[in-house]
Amino acid sequence: MTAPVFSNHGCRLNAYETKAMEELAAQAGMTNAVVVNTCAVTAEAVRKARQDIRKLRRTHPDAKLIVTGCAAQTEPDTFAAMDEVDAVIGNTEKMQADTWSGLAGSFGTEPVQVDDIMSVTETAGHLIDGFGTRSRAYVQVQNGCDHRCTFCIIPYGRGNSRSVPAGVVVDQIKRLVDRGFNEVVLTGVDLTSWGADLPGAPQLGDLVMRILKLVPDLPRLRISSIDSIEVDEALMQAIATEPRLMPHLHLSLQHGDDLILKRMKRRHLRDDAIQFAQQARALRPDMTFGADIIAGFPTETEAMFENSMRLVAECDLTWLHVFPYSPRPGTPAARMPQVNGKAIKDRAARLRTAGQVQVAKHLTAQQGKTHHILMENPHMGRTEQFTEVTFDTAQPEGRIVTAQITGHSATTLTASSG
Repeated sequence: MTAPVFSNHGCRLNAYETKAMEELAAQAGMTNAVVVNTCAVTAEAVRKARQDIRKLRRTHPDAKLIVTGCAAQTEPDTFAAMDEVDAVIGNTEKMQADTWSGLAGSFGTEPVQVDDIMSVTETAGHLIDGFGTRSRAYVQVQNGCDHRCTFCIIPYGRGNSRSVPAGVVVDQIKRLVDRGFNEVVLTGVDLTSWGADLPGAPQLGDLVMRILKLVPDLPRLRISSIDSIEVDEALMQAIATEPRLMPHLHLSLQHGDDLILKRMKRRHLRDDAIQFAQQARALRPDMTFGADIIAGFPTETEAMFENSMRLVAECDLTWLHVFPYSPRPGTPAARMPQVNGKAIKDRAARLRTAGQVQVAKHLTAQQGKTHHILMENPHMGRTEQFTEVTFDTAQPEGRIVTAQITGHSATTLTASSG
């Protein structure tokens, strides 16, 4: 009897849910199964999922092969038609214990279990108490998205925005702190929409302030990717006044040209992004920013692309996630005039080079500074700004170590413990 094999694709939230599914499968007594948790963000992500399924079938010829995740939700027939696949389950069904009890017994007469994701009104953030290294845990506080960006298929895989109540989140984080975690990361699909569906419509900043007040023993709190135009006053107050909220924000910017932002159906303009970055850094001078930027969005001219290049410096972004645009079937952007593939590849490379320059500037500026570094393993940890730091001598895993930065490589800092 062998334990199920899980293969995760895509975002941090998918990874969180894969851990939850492992727990559910174990509780159901499932054995000899392969579960692929897919991503639908690009056509390439779907292709990679199909490739992984074929490979896993070759290496596990006698296992039940189950496909789930966003691509399974948006394209159930695609995966059900694959000879390698035994069952397809949707994003709601994958988080339900009954689903796994049924799969552990037999597939019955419903090899495809994918309901209307838009009808879902709750999220299953309570299933497990986070996951990660021994030092850092991730807590899902929100799922789904109410926005309809023209390049994005994710709302059709995740459904509309829905929030985990604050009391549930606080209790979960208390349990994590009791178990020895020194850092918690709040995650979601559209994190800044948290609370809109809850009584009284609280906002993300209210949740952050409540966590920091009610869990005083939590050393470090992080928030993952946010939409800067939706940041509320309480979150700005937390940035200014709460040292336990880490000075690192990953911004969903996507582009630096106003016309492209409008064609993307984003809710901000370039000046909004610049103003937010300046304001946040004025409140917290050690703040660093990551950002998602798409290169080669349909109709993007060279001049429009240059606006994205300039935005990197104008917002003083450090950690860039650069995405070469690829058309996603079913999205409005896929029907817009497309940019030449060679130009897309070239522009993405130029953005990545600009990102490397920004990283080098950030690393150089840390020379001689003292940081509180959360150790992920005996020789590597991360600063408050999420910068990777390596040590020559072993440090206590999971602990926060105070150390002076002594140098850096192309991508990481080096330090000596004090």
